[in-house]
Amino acid sequence: MKILVCVKQVPDMESKFKIDASSKWYDQADLVYKINEYDEYAAEEAVRLKEKVAGSELVVLSIGPERVKDVIRKVLAMGADRGVHILDNEEHLKDPYQKASIIANYAKNENFDIVFTGLQSEDRGSAQVAPLLAGLLGYNFVSTVVGFEYNDDKITVERELEGGLKAKVSLPLPAVVSCQLGLNTPRYPTLPNIMKAKRKKLDTVNVADLLDSDALVETQKIFIPEKKAGGIVLEGEVDKIADELIKILKEKTQVVK
Repeated sequence: MKILVCVKQVPDMESKFKIDASSKWYDQADLVYKINEYDEYAAEEAVRLKEKVAGSELVVLSIGPERVKDVIRKVLAMGADRGVHILDNEEHLKDPYQKASIIANYAKNENFDIVFTGLQSEDRGSAQVAPLLAGLLGYNFVSTVVGFEYNDDKITVERELEGGLKAKVSLPLPAVVSCQLGLNTPRYPTLPNIMKAKRKKLDTVNVADLLDSDALVETQKIFIPEKKAGGIVLEGEVDKIADELIKILKEKTQVVK
């Protein structure tokens, strides 16, 4: 079996964010970066599948500048066999369709049986790359996966739905699977495996060799929301809260007269 897992390097959300001069992205100078949390679950599930199916090969791919090699090496230390770095210093300006196209153009000649991704990235949060990738490859697709099983060239997954519900879905390979938080417990790479990862193959491909589409969506501006007045919390007995609410609505709005 041939497995691909796609991971992204994102700013640590505890970092202090500033908007850059273009107003289209963060000022990256002082940010601390890490692997996207959702992608850690995808990587762990991909490694578990590789360990279950004898003779499997697991490839980890990431798009971005030179620094994204750090997250590729982390997944190599978790158990992936080789890495692919798609060098793109302007990855943050690409829209989901362009990113999906880049991955698809690499993957189409590799004949992967299954592709794992995180549900969404912590910085963009679009959750669009995985379904677009499945469409471009012509693969089956399932999202928000919180349970995964593989048997006889078929996968059976549990999907997280709204309201605490779950759905059980079976589908044949090839497939793209986007993973939700809680699917598993990602392992911590051991020191020996970190050292071994340094010797594993990590190829670099220039994004210009894979990008063949224009952006469908363009970011016009990003900004930090303005602070507004805080809300009012009403506490006490229900009857008293109702009376107080009516009083507030009469005094401050036109809802109640």
